[in-house]
Amino acid sequence: MYDVIIIGGGPAGLTAAIYNARARLNVLLLEKTKLGGQIVSTHEIANFPGSIKLTEQETSGPELIQRMAEQAEQFGVEIQLRKEVIDLAIEGTVKKVTCNDGSVYEASAIICANGAFPREIGCPGERELVGKGVSYCATCDGAFFEDLEVYVIGGGNSAVEEAMFITTFARKVTIIQNLSELTADAIAIEQAMANNKIDYIFDSIVESIEGDGMVEAMTIRNTKSGEVTRIEADEDDGLFGIFVFIGNVPSTKLYEGKVPLNDYGYMTTDETMSTPIPGVFAAGDMRPKVLRQVVTASGDGAIAAFSAQKYIEKVKREVSMA
Repeated sequence: MYDVIIIGGGPAGLTAAIYNARARLNVLLLEKTKLGGQIVSTHEIANFPGSIKLTEQETSGPELIQRMAEQAEQFGVEIQLRKEVIDLAIEGTVKKVTCNDGSVYEASAIICANGAFPREIGCPGERELVGKGVSYCATCDGAFFEDLEVYVIGGGNSAVEEAMFITTFARKVTIIQNLSELTADAIAIEQAMANNKIDYIFDSIVESIEGDGMVEAMTIRNTKSGEVTRIEADEDDGLFGIFVFIGNVPSTKLYEGKVPLNDYGYMTTDETMSTPIPGVFAAGDMRPKVLRQVVTASGDGAIAAFSAQKYIEKVKREVSMA
């Protein structure tokens, strides 16, 4: 029996774990794969307070997560990896969590921090060529495109920042944005515009991706003129890369029918990160929010942990008075 079970090992979950453990609560953190979530695919963390470039080596996503995990474990958090939660019983004061290996855990409170996963383009050929030229992680796959051409889909912070990183390897990077301008923050845009290895195609979407074993061609359509353009790999290269950064989809399937979700699948909470189910809280990218960054995920985690702590104290008072 734990005080708090945290589902998800990204910045939101790890921050919640640290705060709850410091409150002397018995905390279990379950993660279905490895710690970090999407942050581990980020080569540089430049906008998280304290992660400024002090040396030639920037703070990377994996480094930040490692420090968070070490801090959590120092305070006594029990972290279990490769534990996918497949079912929940969350009514009442004792919550039950069932994992894919058959193990069942109980707690007074649950903090849901499952995060989100990259949104796909949804065009023909995309899924068939994932890992064969189509990627959602520049840190993971950027080096495979040494001296080749790469197309980055998207125009927000992730797309622009990862495009700049890919120029470390690629001969040329072209950002394809469905709007008339980039939507990243001003500094990121300034840095990208100053990089002579980056070109831009605006008001365009990807219609299809083709290739025999590797990405060899792509068709794009201009959303204003309707003009369709086929982009083919350079004859000498025979292939090119496509990196997709067009937002995320919340990882909330587990909670369907158990915790209220909005029309887009995000778990709704109030400002205390409380869901309508007593003792169930949510934090991070699985919530509807205007900004999805490491700093906002950690903020959510801290608030969720505080709210869970107060809920547990209230339940214990009520039990002692009964």
